[in-house]
Amino acid sequence: MGKIKTRLIGIEEVEKQQKKEQKEKAAQKKATKKRIEKPVEVEQARPVSPKPPKSPKSPKPLKSPKAKPRGKRYQQAKKLVDKTKTYSLEEAVKLLKKMDRASFDQSVELHLVVNEIGLKGEVELPNPTGKIIKITVVDDKVLTNIEKGKIDFDILVTHPSFMPRLAKFAKILGPKGLMPNPKAGTISPNPEELVKKFQKGVLRWKTEAKFPLIHQMIGKISFEEKKLVANAEKFFSSVGNKRILKAYLKSTMSPSVKISL
Repeated sequence: MGKIKTRLIGIEEVEKQQKKEQKEKAAQKKATKKRIEKPVEVEQARPVSPKPPKSPKSPKPLKSPKAKPRGKRYQQAKKLVDKTKTYSLEEAVKLLKKMDRASFDQSVELHLVVNEIGLKGEVELPNPTGKIIKITVVDDKVLTNIEKGKIDFDILVTHPSFMPRLAKFAKILGPKGLMPNPKAGTISPNPEELVKKFQKGVLRWKTEAKFPLIHQMIGKISFEEKKLVANAEKFFSSVGNKRILKAYLKSTMSPSVKISL
């Protein structure tokens, strides 16, 4: 038998209260029943397969820059040079003149491989090189121009009294090889005499900073052969034949010619 539900009949207010309570209980039971019957939906996490690690991209091989092919004139000139032969100085100068097909007066250059780094010196060649060299004596105006970054000279000479004022420009002039110093012979109580000396064609030479190489212009291709030979011989004697391992002569646009000392 089920539970016996009692109800007081005859008292209207009590009867209403009982009905109300019964309805509330019935609603609670119904709600509880629905929660039990309705399965709780649990969202199952889908298994996520781990992504395979990305293989590191192999660096692209660096492409070596392709050398631009030389012009037709250079190729024709190259055929005239025997790379297995060492030429005398006179033969090399004649060969350069034979190869000359440029539309301008080319420079003639010596390129030397020497036995040590740090060699330097100066030499007065018997003939001008054809290069215009601007020599400047330090004064107040020159100092003002240097401070403004205006450097329009190849050699700077000075009186000793200007050296303290030049000191602050050492970082500018030093790397360019323009800072006056006693070893270079660019400081003198009579700087005008230094100007005359350098105007005669006195050259200062030195090896490259990190390599035992010397490069020097000795004239123009239009010069007489004997003048070019004389300048080259004088330059060799200044460097010292015992210090020179290899020597090459070339013009601005020509291949190099190996020469014997």
